[in-house]
Amino acid sequence: MSSHQQQSNLSHGEYERVLSEDDDSVPLNHEDMIQIVSNERGEGKRSHITNLDEFFRRIYYFHQNHGFRCILLREILELAQFAFIVLFSLFLMECVNYDILFQNDRNSTSPWLKKEQFKDAFIPLDQCVKRFPSGITVCAVIALIFWLFRLARVVYHSIRHYEIKQFYSNALKIEANDLSNVTWYDVMSQVIETQHEEVLCVHQQNLNELDIYQRTLRHKNYMISMINKCILPVRFQLPLFGNVVFLTSGYRFNLDMLLFWGPGAVFENSWQLKEAYKNAANRSHLAKEMSRRILLLGIANLLLSPIIFMWQILHSFFSYGELIKRNPSVLGARRWSNYGRVYLRHFNELDHELDARLSRGYKPASSYMNCFSSPSVVIVAQSIGFFAGAILIVLICLTIYDEDVLNVQHVLSIMTLLGATVGICRSLIPDEHDIFCPERLLLDTLAQIHYVPGHWHGKAHTEQVRAEVAQLFQYKAVYIIEELLSPLVTPLILIFSLRYRTLEIVDFFRQFTCEVAGVGDVCSFATMDVKKHGNPQWMMGETTDALRSAQAENGKTELSLLHFQSANPSWKPTLESERFLSRVREQVDESMVASGFLSRSLASRGVFDSMAMSATMPLSNVFRGGVNRCEGPLVTSSTGDTETQQQVQTDAVNLMSRSAVVLHMQHELQAKQPNYSTFGSSHMLAPPPPRSLERELTSFNDLVQPSETSDDDSAASFLPKQRKPPFA
Repeated sequence: MSSHQQQSNLSHGEYERVLSEDDDSVPLNHEDMIQIVSNERGEGKRSHITNLDEFFRRIYYFHQNHGFRCILLREILELAQFAFIVLFSLFLMECVNYDILFQNDRNSTSPWLKKEQFKDAFIPLDQCVKRFPSGITVCAVIALIFWLFRLARVVYHSIRHYEIKQFYSNALKIEANDLSNVTWYDVMSQVIETQHEEVLCVHQQNLNELDIYQRTLRHKNYMISMINKCILPVRFQLPLFGNVVFLTSGYRFNLDMLLFWGPGAVFENSWQLKEAYKNAANRSHLAKEMSRRILLLGIANLLLSPIIFMWQILHSFFSYGELIKRNPSVLGARRWSNYGRVYLRHFNELDHELDARLSRGYKPASSYMNCFSSPSVVIVAQSIGFFAGAILIVLICLTIYDEDVLNVQHVLSIMTLLGATVGICRSLIPDEHDIFCPERLLLDTLAQIHYVPGHWHGKAHTEQVRAEVAQLFQYKAVYIIEELLSPLVTPLILIFSLRYRTLEIVDFFRQFTCEVAGVGDVCSFATMDVKKHGNPQWMMGETTDALRSAQAENGKTELSLLHFQSANPSWKPTLESERFLSRVREQVDESMVASGFLSRSLASRGVFDSMAMSATMPLSNVFRGGVNRCEGPLVTSSTGDTETQQQVQTDAVNLMSRSAVVLHMQHELQAKQPNYSTFGSSHMLAPPPPRSLERELTSFNDLVQPSETSDDDSAASFLPKQRKPPFA
């Protein structure tokens, strides 16, 4: 297919096949999924792989979860946890005599109502089972069936993970004991080299980083792009609550099942879109069929909602109850919301890369949100905290004087409740010594999360922007409440909202799916082709052939390309993409030289503390975060000294952060140009006035740098000048 034909298809929103100029690969077929793994004697052993996407996902999952032993241990303990929650809940509901436990009838002479030992409050098992109501019995049977289903899955997954373990040992030469010391970049490099030596995929001569990413993240890239183009209903206007975002784990599970792997999904298999979805003549019929499936799925969710809702309550209670009792302020902590993790995610960004980036943005985002406090809430919290604290300290003093006070009924409960109240009130009262600059903190956050909407420009101090940031960066308590309500709300969204978006969904899969030779059908946005999906406001003066409907929002294509190149420096982009990357690098270098903004305003204030840290102490080339992942640097090498590798990692992260800030600033400047056009192939901008970005950066540098004053006026020196920053 010629480039002209390909562009014509894209302009009319049709499915296309993308071929490289030197491509001699064969079409993807089910029978072509072949893997060759060397055995211990070095002989080739051929095994059939029916799903290469799953194969790469398992390789990644195996690495991120520390190998076969940890994966098997986690899945077995999750089975045990599920069984414990069900059995312990049944025990508490039906096998405990609470009259004896609480000694409700103190005047009774019956020996059955007197508690001498703790076991006296327990009902014998045979009697307990006979007392089960029919509703409890039905729930127990459903739980047993589900547990057996999960057990079968654990067995199946264990077999597959053991095969991956053999692949790591025999083909990649990585043993289980060395897995935690090897980064994903090293593993991926080994996979690419193994393809050269043993031909892992017979339908593709060479593998590169993008091939592996696109196979591993095929479905997630579709989800990211549909959220980016506002295809899926996740925003709702509710009375009293206003504009709210709803994307819980249960809702996301239903979307994935409906679109990607469930009955009637749009994909024929893991790598191929159904032929019917590639033809525009079928759009109405497919939309009606999808609407019918969504209705049935919504009804099924509605019927199961009482059971799922009860499970959510039990799981949340056992998971968070002790933590909240011990540290009530945990409810006031924040986390990146499920919607935020999709909205802020680049195309072709793996989970550990996203986690590392959002973790770096956690502190500046928390500082930004702490800028805002309601005066009325603070006043009420101070008063309630005073009353609760006064009563609590009196009870504590009485307990110290005479411990028999603890024997008074409900005293411990009252003290626990008062302590929790004091902790919550303290979390609502800001530190009176803190001085914040919202614009500066939001810029710090932007340097790490890479995305902010355009209408936030210069409005970081407003409640509107704070509320929208809260949708991305929500309270832990809000997350728990959303997950609890998800079984009740998700069916309503499926039946009354998503069901009427089916025509848009069908059109999206046809218009934004392309077949990449050797990879299969992928979301065309995931190719990160700025020529086809670039937005001229973000392209540093470069041209694009994309219609407005084909342009990703908020610079998603451009920023994803920058991130992928920084994470995989050996990857070779297209000519247009390489030219765009060169322009960005040049603009970053020029802005740093012209104003010193990025080095003085960001690095000196701790946004890039890793740069200063690496210069003063030797660091390992493997970054770790949390108990459930082992993260390597974005780029690394199995050769070379540790100090050099650490510097490469630091430079890659800092360059991406600087590029994101500069690209947002340049986008705002270009959007203000009077001769900007958004139609046809004339998406061009006249060159901006000479050094306009540099002038803006210099002005912003004046805003964020502390003024030089005497020591007597040191407090005022940290207050920012009231000038509008130009970032986007």
